Amino acid sequence: MPAASESGSTHVYSLADLQNWPTTGVSLGVIGHPISHSISPQVHNAALANMATQEKGFAAWKYHAFDIGPEELAPALKLMHTLGFRGVNLTIPHKVAAVELLSDIDYSVEIMGAVNTLLWDTEGYQGFNTDGFGLEKALELDLGAGISGETIIIMGAGGAARAAAVHCLLSGCKKLWIGNRNQVHLRNLLTFLDGITSDASVEGFDLTELPQNLPESGILINATSLGLKIGDPSAIQIESISPDLKVLDMVYNPPETSLLREAKSRGMAVANGLSMLVWQGVRSLEIWTSREAPVEEMKTAATLAIKS
Repeated sequence: MPAASESGSTHVYSLADLQNWPTTGVSLGVIGHPISHSISPQVHNAALANMATQEKGFAAWKYHAFDIGPEELAPALKLMHTLGFRGVNLTIPHKVAAVELLSDIDYSVEIMGAVNTLLWDTEGYQGFNTDGFGLEKALELDLGAGISGETIIIMGAGGAARAAAVHCLLSGCKKLWIGNRNQVHLRNLLTFLDGITSDASVEGFDLTELPQNLPESGILINATSLGLKIGDPSAIQIESISPDLKVLDMVYNPPETSLLREAKSRGMAVANGLSMLVWQGVRSLEIWTSREAPVEEMKTAATLAIKS
C-alpha cells in the first residue's frame, strides 16, 4: 500500500499513489479537493467490517480518500478503472465535471447534471447521484421537514447545489430560491433548471445583496464550501433573514459552522450535513455491493469520527 498523508483520522492519498496501488482485494474511494475533512472512509469501512461478519468476502473490501485536483480528475478515474476500483464517490469540486467522463449514467445523473457515485463496468464507470436521497432523509430526520409543498432556499451553484435544486423541484417544492456570489455560475444553474418540469417557480439572487422579499419560513440549505475551513464566515448574513427558517448546512466537518452557530444563537432549528452524508453513503454502498447497508453502524461510525 502506498504511503499516505494523514489529517486527523483520515488517510489521504494522491494521484501519484495510484501509480503503485496494489490490485489485491476490492478498492473503493472518495475523491475531492480538499478531502482531508472527509469521514467517508471511517463510515464505509465500519460498514464493510460489519458486512464481513455475514459474508467473509467483504473483509477484503477497503475504502480510501484521494485528494485529486480538477486537472487530475480524468487521469485519476482512468487509472482507478484500470486498477479495478469497484466504486468511487465524488465530492467538491468534481460532481459536474465528472459526468462527461463516464461510460453510462443513471437517470438521476442525466436530470441533475451532477454525479457523486461511480460503479465499475467493463467499458468505464456508471454514474449515479445519491445526494437527493441523502438530503431528503436528513431534512426528515434532523429537522422534521419535508420538501413537498415547502419553500426552499439553496445557497451555492455547484454540483451539490444543482443536485439539491433538481431534487427539490422533482419532489414538489412550492418555490425555490437560489443564491450565489458568482452571478455567472448562478445564471448557468438557473438556465439548467429551466429544463426541469415543475410547478414551482425558481428565483435567483445575489448572496451579497439579499432581496427584501426572501421568504419568512421554509428551509435554508447551504450547498457552498464555506464552512469546510475553521473560521470560514457564514454564506449568508443570518441577521438579515427570518428566524423562522430551518437551516441545513451540508458541511459536516467541522460539525458546527459559522452559519449553524449564528443561526442557533437566534433560536433557529439547525442541522449539519452528517445525516445527509450517511444516507447518501448508504445508497452508494448498496449500489456497489448489491446488499442492504448497515445503517446503524454507519451512523455510529460517523458520529465517532466527528468526535475524534
